[in-house]
Amino acid sequence: MNLYKDIPAYANKAKNEINMIVEITKWSQNKYEYDEEEGFFSLDRVLHHSMFYPFDYGFIPSSASWDGDAVDVVLLVTQPTFAGCRVKARVIGCLKTSDQDGLDHKIIAVPIDKVDPRRSDVQSIKDLWTHLKDELLIYFKEYKRLEKEKYDKIVIEWFGDMNEAMKIIDDAITSFHQKHPHISVVQSASAKNPGLS
Repeated sequence: MNLYKDIPAYANKAKNEINMIVEITKWSQNKYEYDEEEGFFSLDRVLHHSMFYPFDYGFIPSSASWDGDAVDVVLLVTQPTFAGCRVKARVIGCLKTSDQDGLDHKIIAVPIDKVDPRRSDVQSIKDLWTHLKDELLIYFKEYKRLEKEKYDKIVIEWFGDMNEAMKIIDDAITSFHQKHPHISVVQSASAKNPGLS
């Protein structure tokens, strides 16, 4: 199975639920990336800063953002999972950023209630406590501080609401199918991969 091409982006679109593939686990300083064509994980780099990822981080399968890569996801988990773990997650908003490669927006999500009920009260970006939002803003600005060729090009705009987040995802799904026209636009997780339901 190719974790990028063989899994649909949405777990349940009506409920704003996505499939998310974890690349980097909470508390890690290792930046792992999934090779979307070859289907394996590799260590891209160890963060140059003493910071670590305060959340699980990964991507939405069957999506292609402005730079051609899958859409990034910040997953607010209680405990770290593992690289390659597929998580059903509920979208709550996004963080709009750009870097040396252009637009680099992040979808912000929480595990669905069945997976972890501790975020059930978080229904939108407005429900995130102020301190956590400040942490996210600081993290994405500062974690590349010692990568001098990248740091000055990072621009952190602000948080986007659910509508903005869902538009980013829908546009990325369209781009994915333009990039991979041989893959069916209508994918059924239960039909194609029974283990995903």
